[in-house]
Amino acid sequence: MSARVRAARVRAALLTLVAFFVVAGTASGCAGGDERPRVVVTTNILGDITREIVGDEADVSVLMKPNADPHSFGLSAVQAAELENADLVVYNGLGLEENVLRHVEAARESGVATFAAGEAADPLTFHAGEEGGPDAGAGEPDPHFWTDPDRVRETVGLITDQVVEHVDGVREKAVRDNAEHYDGQLADLTTWMEKSFADIPEDRRALVTNHHVFGYLAERFGFRVIGAVIPSGTTLASPSSSDLRSLTRAMEKAEVRTVFADSSQPTRLAEVLRQEMGGEVDVVSLYSESLTEKGKGAGTYLEMMRANTSAMAEGLTGD
Repeated sequence: MSARVRAARVRAALLTLVAFFVVAGTASGCAGGDERPRVVVTTNILGDITREIVGDEADVSVLMKPNADPHSFGLSAVQAAELENADLVVYNGLGLEENVLRHVEAARESGVATFAAGEAADPLTFHAGEEGGPDAGAGEPDPHFWTDPDRVRETVGLITDQVVEHVDGVREKAVRDNAEHYDGQLADLTTWMEKSFADIPEDRRALVTNHHVFGYLAERFGFRVIGAVIPSGTTLASPSSSDLRSLTRAMEKAEVRTVFADSSQPTRLAEVLRQEMGGEVDVVSLYSESLTEKGKGAGTYLEMMRANTSAMAEGLTGD
């Protein structure tokens, strides 16, 4: 046998061996992936909450990246496919994920179990500012329920039930134990927020934000909503000059000099309001619509709420 033939046979044998291991590895990986249950969550705030509940019992995939805007983020083709291959989809609803809801609906129509957390959280409606500020979304349901930790506690229980019912392969006791532990952390958060807000004088318990996002927090902790720079529950809306004039008058009447701007959006509109009021407005940044990357200030829901509470308490009590 010639050296050339021997070399050819060796190469062929090696190629066959490599192909065998590739196929075997792929088959093994697919089998493992098929056996592992999956929960897909649209927003990163709900994603963090769901991960606390699920723990190691299933894979939790979050579609919205850190620092993204839930009103405007979209999905890739791969992410859209994830929705239709999930055991359970958890989403906010109430119009929050404006570019994603059609994909959630498609997953539901294909037979995937879906759960709209915002719709189950006894939603409030947007209303005009109490001091006469404008509100283009008056009467519409408010999707930002997570600013009230008590509503999040109720939602944790509902998500837990959904996971137990629809995600095959999870251990019910483990999931419910995770939920109970997290519920205790949320209860501690509520107590801490009450204490943190307690020292804010009544005449300063007034909120003006970049857009309407803190209605639930205001109701739960006794604040007044004066209005918003964007008179809507979505960051995709835009204020008119008359909106800004109305809000400026409402702020002057209530003697408000602090505007809380969403960290996921530029503060340009809040800066415009500062100019409208002659520069006598403090703009305080909050993490209200999105979590950040880990270690960047609001990597978890609990961290976000504590950071916002501290910033609000300081912004409303400082001179």
